[in-house]
Amino acid sequence: MHLPWCVRKCPYCDFNSHELRGAAPYARYIDALLADLEDDLPLADGRVADTVFFGGGTPSLCPPEELGRFLAGLAARLPLAPDAEITLEANPGTIEHGRFSEFAAAGVNRVSLGVQSFQPGLLQAIGRIHDAREAGLAIEELARAGIDNFNLDLMYGLPGQSAAAAAADLEAALQAGPPHLSLYQLTLEPGTPFHRRPPELPDEDSCWAMECAATERLAAAGYRRYEVSAWARPGRECRHNLNYWSFGDYLGLGAGAHGKLTLSDGRVLRRRRRRRPLGWLEGPRLEGEDRPGPEALVFEFMLNALRLVDGFSVESFESRTGLPVAAALPGLGEAERLGLLTASAAGRWTPTALGRRFLNDVQALFLPVGGA
Repeated sequence: MHLPWCVRKCPYCDFNSHELRGAAPYARYIDALLADLEDDLPLADGRVADTVFFGGGTPSLCPPEELGRFLAGLAARLPLAPDAEITLEANPGTIEHGRFSEFAAAGVNRVSLGVQSFQPGLLQAIGRIHDAREAGLAIEELARAGIDNFNLDLMYGLPGQSAAAAAADLEAALQAGPPHLSLYQLTLEPGTPFHRRPPELPDEDSCWAMECAATERLAAAGYRRYEVSAWARPGRECRHNLNYWSFGDYLGLGAGAHGKLTLSDGRVLRRRRRRRPLGWLEGPRLEGEDRPGPEALVFEFMLNALRLVDGFSVESFESRTGLPVAAALPGLGEAERLGLLTASAAGRWTPTALGRRFLNDVQALFLPVGGA
């Protein structure tokens, strides 16, 4: 579920997020989300919802009772697994005292907190609205609410950031004891203010050194890297994102959301919603749909599955795409020749350390003729 509003849009963000101009129409938006769900229900017939993810934007701006109303409406329309993982993205600067307790009462049992840094100068440099004190208070609020399954988002390669500053941020994050930690390098995405007016960033070698140091420190602290940017304690991997990265099916509801479903005939259907919140609210909500061809399916699968440290099995490729593995063998063979992937006797393809470092180059080997 995509909730698109933010207090302020960060200059590096290329997500479909929009700054609030007055009060957001959350009650009306939740009504439309339920109607959006109704539209896709025939495609999900006989299935169980294993995970729910409220992304954004800043979903924690939405009143807890409205999210609870959506979850109740979801459970009334689609079977919800008893142990369903229900995640809410939140920003430290938008959390009021007691708010996480209200979200927990509404049904949220996992929170992804966008800390990014604990240092005032770095937070200011990337346009964040919170400070280190608010980040600490938000983490304390999680504990009071009894939400022990949470993720901290952390970034490195920030404007003017040194290796020592990156290491200090990681130590501050580890002090909070998160079961899950996401660590991303800042990238300058097209269409963002940072792309139009690039800040001075650490060079690639410095960023690589930051990543290597973080990888070593996280492993020593008991975290396992299971995806390019994700580390978790045993059993605390994000189930929602694992489904996404392994090319599983999901409904995408809300302004700008994309969904992916496997039809009864084995074909894959992608549905996308209108991006502008008010346009989506007024309808029609669906912008379009398509059924990717074999080349596009190979590329989309590799775009996701190769992010996983453990890679993928031939069986999962064939079951998720409906294609024989022969369709991917030219790219797989070239990646193996270049030392970017390895193949096991059991038919599992896994990125090497070199492949993880140059993941974009590995994925590009599977681009359809003429580009994606």
